[in-house]
Amino acid sequence: MTSARARLLLIVAGAALGGLLLLSWTQSWFSLVLEGGQPLDVDGQSAAPGLSALGLACLALAGALAIAGRVLRIVLGVVESLIGVVVLVTAISAIAAPVAASSPAITEATAVSGPESIAAIVTSVSIAAWPWLAVLAGALVVVNGAAVAILSPRWPGPSRKYDAVDATPADDTTTPLGAWDSLSGGSDPTTR
Repeated sequence: MTSARARLLLIVAGAALGGLLLLSWTQSWFSLVLEGGQPLDVDGQSAAPGLSALGLACLALAGALAIAGRVLRIVLGVVESLIGVVVLVTAISAIAAPVAASSPAITEATAVSGPESIAAIVTSVSIAAWPWLAVLAGALVVVNGAAVAILSPRWPGPSRKYDAVDATPADDTTTPLGAWDSLSGGSDPTTR
């Protein structure tokens, strides 16, 4: 695989993983049954509110990678891996303690607050596939970021197409435009 293809693949993969994180954040993570048989679905917005910012950070990072120079690409790869680690910690924490992660939604639905009180009214919890998908996406973000940090020094650099051009006027007094430019520059075009 050429370095240009690897670059494109890693940038697109980073953006796709950011989109996957945002998608999982909007879906139902936990289905709870409260006292009295009241069902309650808890989405990722309530269970892991930080995932939206992390997903958006992955999308922005993919855009930055497209235009970054050599050293900055390595830094961005490390940052992407760190984002993946935070995603893993966030999603695994929610899966490990679904009642605690769902407490804001439970409080909003029942007006019961406090960890012990909330735990007492939850009779059953089932975990959907979406938090596991967020864990998988977080692990892939870590791998993608490490690949960017390792492979990006071999990527082609940004093109010079949009670099600034030397706009210093030539001291050409043979044309009217050149005479005007030299006058603007402070020299007298009538003296030879």
